[in-house]
Amino acid sequence: MASTGASNQADVIVVGAGLAGLVAAAEVADAGRSVLLVDQEPEQSLGGQAYWSLGGLFLVDSPQQRRLGIHDSVELAWQDWLGSAQFDRDEDYWPRQWARAYVEFAAGEKRSWLHRQGHRIFPVVGWAERGDGRADGHGNSVPRFHLTWGTGPGVVAPFERRVRAHAETGRVRFAFRHRVDEVLLEAGTAVGVRGALLEPSDIARGQESSRVVVGDFEYRGQAVIVTSGGIGGDLDLVRRAWPARLGTPPASMVCGVPAHVDGRMLAITERAGARIINGDRMWHYVEGIRNWDPIWRNHGIRILPGPSSLWLDATGRRLPAPYLPGFDTLGTLRELRATGYDYSWFVLTQKIIEKEFALSGSEQNPDLTGKDVRGVLDRARHGPAPVEAFKQHGEDFVVADDLDALVAGMNDLARIDPVGPRLDGDALRRLIEARDRQIANPFGKDAQVTALYGARHYRGDRLSRVAKPHRLLDPTAGPLIAVKLHILSRKTLGGLATDLSGRCLRVSGDPVPGLYAAGEVAGFGGGGMMGYNALEGTFLGGCLFSGRVAGRAAAAAL
Repeated sequence: MASTGASNQADVIVVGAGLAGLVAAAEVADAGRSVLLVDQEPEQSLGGQAYWSLGGLFLVDSPQQRRLGIHDSVELAWQDWLGSAQFDRDEDYWPRQWARAYVEFAAGEKRSWLHRQGHRIFPVVGWAERGDGRADGHGNSVPRFHLTWGTGPGVVAPFERRVRAHAETGRVRFAFRHRVDEVLLEAGTAVGVRGALLEPSDIARGQESSRVVVGDFEYRGQAVIVTSGGIGGDLDLVRRAWPARLGTPPASMVCGVPAHVDGRMLAITERAGARIINGDRMWHYVEGIRNWDPIWRNHGIRILPGPSSLWLDATGRRLPAPYLPGFDTLGTLRELRATGYDYSWFVLTQKIIEKEFALSGSEQNPDLTGKDVRGVLDRARHGPAPVEAFKQHGEDFVVADDLDALVAGMNDLARIDPVGPRLDGDALRRLIEARDRQIANPFGKDAQVTALYGARHYRGDRLSRVAKPHRLLDPTAGPLIAVKLHILSRKTLGGLATDLSGRCLRVSGDPVPGLYAAGEVAGFGGGGMMGYNALEGTFLGGCLFSGRVAGRAAAAAL
């Protein structure tokens, strides 16, 4: 369906055919305006990284929460957002406005708007980013992670459907394999884009496409909306933007997004007069594993852990609270960067992995992605099949019947890049036995054990996410498992500064006429509406909200 020259005019040009771009294009077309949707990737990658996601959405006071006995409110969600974002810069004015608008959207129209388009939610609400242990600090006070029935493809589908319906009428045209290299300005107003036409590509979705140039193009419009994503696919850019507050950038990382998430449009849009803010704010995970069946280069998958695994740094030291699995992503990253090593360890049992391990990504959850009820029930009984496949084939997994053999396998992996110290088996045994004594007693002082019992008070966790507390060295819970965890690149939390209409702002604070931005390239709204920390379920939601806002505003301004 790629359009390569029938017309070089459209009312609005949308640069980037990911989720934010699809939403913006659908909204513009619904308003009766013509849209040209431009992307450097082939048509099979329509939907961008959202397609690969688990499909989690941040909602506040939803029917799903209420049915599970979760009491949520705008006030509590806003308290959590502010405690996590920690806005502290002059340039946080618009990000803060976007954050408040988004929290109200998540508590209001978001669910019904999606539901009307056919979007459906899994009934068990997840509790992501449980936080740093402070009432007014980082983290979700209650479960808010609403999983899309159909995962990432289920989020993309309603908007792809709307855009393709408009394409049938000619109101939307596609320009795949068109790489934008310049935003065109006339008298300071954005009037189009210019760039290179890339050779056709039949690679599979997510794989790295060719950058061979076979021509050029120029398209004109009355407005340009940039929705091109962040920098997570370019690890050199990630390292250059890495903030000192998170320690030194890791020499070894795995990549959580495809190569086309290259950040090119940030600098290109900046050259058109837009301002970039909060470029040092980013979101990377510390539970990454190398994909044994990769789709893109250096492909990493995130483990979404329940709270029971014992977390060790590369030297074998147990991480202190609140740096527990699933609690404080960037706090844990900061703690681990101080060790001087690029990896850490989970130590767990078969009972824990069956109950608590899930993997990020639509392709790693075929039951949820395929809306397979029988598969979901089987997952609840035996654990996800993709997790078992990683346990069998993944290079970062060690499985052993006793602790001595487990430590030997861990030391073998410590000799493989990224390289680290040899673990002391006796010291690890003492540490595990001390933890196990806390499990054997109904009282105790171990913060992680206390958190386990607390998590099991929530019905959703007890049913599907938290194993019954047990001794790690209990032979009936085995075998023992160790996982070497890598740092996994993912999201850009800063970006193009925008006002509440999605208009790109200059350094002066004035908008660049005709130029809009949405999604990750805009820090999901305003140039960084999440501040320093995300509450999870906010990335896709930020694309939905900011794409909707920018699309409607651009159409209304014409």
